Amino acid sequence: MSEAQPTVDETAVGFDSFVRTRRADLWRAAWLLTGDRDKADDLVQTALGRTYGRYTVLANDAKFEAYVRTTIYRTYVSWWRRKWNAELPSDDLPDSPTTSADQAVSMDVVRALAALPKMQRAVMVLRFLEDRTVTEVAELLGIAEGTVKAHTSQGRAALRASLHLSEEERS
Repeated sequence: MSEAQPTVDETAVGFDSFVRTRRADLWRAAWLLTGDRDKADDLVQTALGRTYGRYTVLANDAKFEAYVRTTIYRTYVSWWRRKWNAELPSDDLPDSPTTSADQAVSMDVVRALAALPKMQRAVMVLRFLEDRTVTEVAELLGIAEGTVKAHTSQGRAALRASLHLSEEERS
């Protein structure tokens, strides 16, 4: 006998629960990549919109989160390759989530990351802030492992030389 497929309502409830519990972590990853609150919001929203249909197919929230994160990183790479900057400023400031995870990364580190070229920034965030392996980073960004290693080396050298970081943060 085959399992009954979840209804649309059950899928929506499960997806909503996932978003409530994991949104802050997903947003933090997007913010570290983009360096901009609004673009981070857009990046997470785009990734969630693109992945919604796969929520029931991927058997659990851990698998779905990995899928969403992959979509975030690939969307980010796609956007900066197209020089995504078509946003217009708004007079209204949206409410933004503040978590202890946001405070764990100092503004100096964020400034130092912002000074890196976008691909180096993506590699550094994935390798050291998201604790991903070289292989995972290569798969997420769609680049060769050697390219990941090169960007890691160049990014580390740039961060060591950054005036934004103290001696303690550089090591």
